[in-house]
Amino acid sequence: MKDCVSVGLLGLGTVGSGVVHMIDSHQKELQQRVGCQVKVAKVLVRDMDKERSVDLDSSVLTQDPEDVINNPEVDVVIEVIGGIDQAKEFILASLKNHKHVVTANKDLMAIHGRELLTAAVDHESDLFYEASVAGGIPILRSLVEGLSSDRITKLMGIVNGTTNYILTKMTKNNVPYESVLKEAQDLGFAESDPTADVEGLDAARKMVILGTLGFSMKVGLDDVKVEGITRVDEEDIAYSKKLGYTIKLLGIASSTDGSIELSVQPTLLPSRHPLASVNDEYNAVYVYGEAVGETMFYGPGAGQLPTATAVVSDLVAVIKNMRLGVNGKSVILPQHERKLTSDEQIKSKHFIRLIVKDEPGAFSKISHLFQDRGLSLEKLIQEPVVNNGTAELVIITHETNQRAFEEVHNRLRDLDVVVEVKSRYRVEGM
Repeated sequence: MKDCVSVGLLGLGTVGSGVVHMIDSHQKELQQRVGCQVKVAKVLVRDMDKERSVDLDSSVLTQDPEDVINNPEVDVVIEVIGGIDQAKEFILASLKNHKHVVTANKDLMAIHGRELLTAAVDHESDLFYEASVAGGIPILRSLVEGLSSDRITKLMGIVNGTTNYILTKMTKNNVPYESVLKEAQDLGFAESDPTADVEGLDAARKMVILGTLGFSMKVGLDDVKVEGITRVDEEDIAYSKKLGYTIKLLGIASSTDGSIELSVQPTLLPSRHPLASVNDEYNAVYVYGEAVGETMFYGPGAGQLPTATAVVSDLVAVIKNMRLGVNGKSVILPQHERKLTSDEQIKSKHFIRLIVKDEPGAFSKISHLFQDRGLSLEKLIQEPVVNNGTAELVIITHETNQRAFEEVHNRLRDLDVVVEVKSRYRVEGM
């Protein structure tokens, strides 16, 4: 085993700077854990003259990726540049040069994970990506190691801090979506273009990674049913509270008879559910296992040092494998053919909010429609809308399959007593 393991960084932005800081400030602890010194040998940057928050000798910096990828002194490459095409090219080249790779790139792993992992196996190199999901929460390693003896049946998570921050503020302060979004942008919790977050795309990429690992099945972004939070309004939140629920943007991955469902959507959770108390920018993943039962992993889902912690933890795992001579042996490729759960197999309760004509027989027509499709009502609120001859009707159904609910939803829009279907959401229980 070498007396010193050298690291090459691709990128020195927020996360990259955090990684350098942790390697430097935690050097004593790292040496105790891995039995050797760890040093940053080369770092790829765009601007050599930019002022940085970490102290690195100028000789360590380079604008040529080959100085990292083909550097014989570099043992481990850490990719934190983001993006897809260039990052993929750099990682494949690093693996072909028999270097081990750590990445925090969720977009890349969601889209090209299988190809990259296969390349890692072929070249007997490690490829770890803990930081790609939920920042500092060690959920991937927990699935692969801590829960490896169990059979996972469901993963349900708050995996996007921006949307969780927005929904938390809307719930606590009774303010509209647009106002909270601007506040989140001003505080740096949301990007100037928040589309990937608020439309659920960021969470969907993370659920692809979780679903692939949790169920050993290769799935892609096209397999995730995605709905964001832009249509959630104050009335939805107020009615949810009255009925004992909290709205969260949930990623769900569940297994039924060898098939899996993947979705990201605003979901009502009982307010006593542990996930309902996960607020602001924090993330959490709730895991259902046949043997262990229910467990929850909670913590900061982003940020410089939480994400850097996950990256450096992967680095430690790589170095331990180097000491044992087992690099490339721990890569887990999906074992099962892709099989998606049908709408008839997906079962849950549903929240639906209607504007209806406030006239005799209106509710009877609506309830008969539900009964015709075998849907029963668990909870109901009906409130008149002042001075316009309509009423607001809020319903939570008993558990039903997704196809039956969609049929009722579509027929409600054509019912003469229904003025508007304002909103509909999935409801998850304890």
